[in-house]
Amino acid sequence: MSSRSFELIFDWVGHFGRFQAFVYFASAFQTISCGIHYLASVFMAVTPKFSCGVLGNISQVLLYNSSSLKIEDAWALFTTGKEDYMVVQLQNGDVWELAQCSRSKREDPYFEYQYDGNKSVFPCTDGYFYDHTKWKSTVVTEWDLVCHQEWFAKSIQPTFMLGVLLGAVIFGDLSDRFGRRFVMWFTSTGQFFLGVAVAFTFDYYSFIAIRFLLAMVASGYLVVAFVYVTEFIGTKVRTWASMHMHAFFAIGVMIVALMGYLVRTWWLYQIFLSMTTLPFVLCCWALPETPFWLLSEGRYEEAQKLINMMAKWNGTSPCNISEMLSVEQGGGIGTNAGNVASEMKSHNILHLFYNWKISRRTLTVWLIWFTGSLGYYVFSLSSVNLGGNEFLNLFLIGAVELPAYAFACIGMDRVGRRNTLTPFLIASALICAMIMLIPQHCSVLNVLANMAGKFAIGVAFGLIYLYTAELYPTFIRSLAVGSGSMMCRVGSVIAPFCVYLTSVWIFMPQLLVGIMAFLTGMLTLMLPETLGKPLTNTWEEAEEREGKKGISLVKLPPTVNNMDSENTEMIHQGAAGAHE
Repeated sequence: MSSRSFELIFDWVGHFGRFQAFVYFASAFQTISCGIHYLASVFMAVTPKFSCGVLGNISQVLLYNSSSLKIEDAWALFTTGKEDYMVVQLQNGDVWELAQCSRSKREDPYFEYQYDGNKSVFPCTDGYFYDHTKWKSTVVTEWDLVCHQEWFAKSIQPTFMLGVLLGAVIFGDLSDRFGRRFVMWFTSTGQFFLGVAVAFTFDYYSFIAIRFLLAMVASGYLVVAFVYVTEFIGTKVRTWASMHMHAFFAIGVMIVALMGYLVRTWWLYQIFLSMTTLPFVLCCWALPETPFWLLSEGRYEEAQKLINMMAKWNGTSPCNISEMLSVEQGGGIGTNAGNVASEMKSHNILHLFYNWKISRRTLTVWLIWFTGSLGYYVFSLSSVNLGGNEFLNLFLIGAVELPAYAFACIGMDRVGRRNTLTPFLIASALICAMIMLIPQHCSVLNVLANMAGKFAIGVAFGLIYLYTAELYPTFIRSLAVGSGSMMCRVGSVIAPFCVYLTSVWIFMPQLLVGIMAFLTGMLTLMLPETLGKPLTNTWEEAEEREGKKGISLVKLPPTVNNMDSENTEMIHQGAAGAHE
């Protein structure tokens, strides 16, 4: 039974009735947990102020011209510069100079800040002192991931994103083999147990290993959830429903900010965040398999029972699958669908470079996917370094996504895909330039500018899924969206390293994102507009659009409209790579 024929069933049972609303919001709720785990390391791996440690009881601390009896009182004046140090006097009379990654013992017990006498330099073999004023415990303080081990801390987010990439590939394939519901059960349960297990890891390597597995199941759920909900929702609301799955991911980011503010011990913070998954784990068994997958496996009786249940919940009349099957077999629809499927399997990624025009289109689309993901995570991860209240900063950076996705839906239906994408890519580049001009002490302006940048990149990031599906002919469309999604994941892996470049120059992340966004925005001008135009089936049709810059205002019949079954099926395939 072809997907186009099955779409007619929604005209009988309803496109978004009570049944679909239950399935949608239950599945979308678990997407919150994905957003939580993707950004949890923002506060879990914070590096507080620290200095080299020393054995013995400290009787007095001296920092610049200020002295105190406790080292906790000195952190307010201590800065993270490599030349800064504090002088401590032990109860046995020894005087030490403690810098971040080294310590010196004065040969003369001279307790003044400036000292020109002889001293012996020692490595930090006795651990470190940490400022626990704000963070009682982080993974950095737990395993001393500073100085020569600093790169261990910086590897936490990139290795998680590598797990995201691998999980999307593995569980996307498993969902086609064993069903959407099974994979959703498995990945949801995995998120809960692995999320809690992270809090009980005994060393850095077990922490990274379990976080990697957690990334795989979180990514797997995100991929399958998009497919799952769109196979239950009719074409009339599928674009909006698919787009706003991202909004629940953004709510997860906001919860990370709230929990970071309330809980300052990393393992408790991780446990509380993981509890978000528990309600879904307890009720996900009630979710049915999708009718699309049941029909693709030839399980027609189960599909018929499910359709009858959908109709009952929605208060509509069910349709008979056997009658639709007989009509399809007689009309040859199934044969045509099989030909399309076999044609799709005969193509590989090289066909995205059919000629120089299509090659230019493919490279531009890949850049959009990459830039959208890079900008999304750079703005999110760097929000805690903007000054002011870092918890409020991350909360606002997450909250601004909600109107961004709504605006993307409105913009691409009113003025077009390209005509919305291009100005917002260029706007994000201009905002990056503006951020570099704002003084560092103006924390409010910095936060507002970053929110504007996240909004702009969010609009561009939100609509590229549908736009990619419309730019390519049917037989290569799925491959085009899948390859773009892979470029998106590459961007998410690179983003943490981009943020770390602040050690080279404070504005290096904004510079890189700005350059990429401006370049991509200008290249997007060469893409054809697809609003109001039918999907293409051949390369010739796809190439004919290259020179057409106007927007068609003529309404097309449902069979060739942008919202037909082929188009919307590609929407959810593209959306599966949203935050990966």
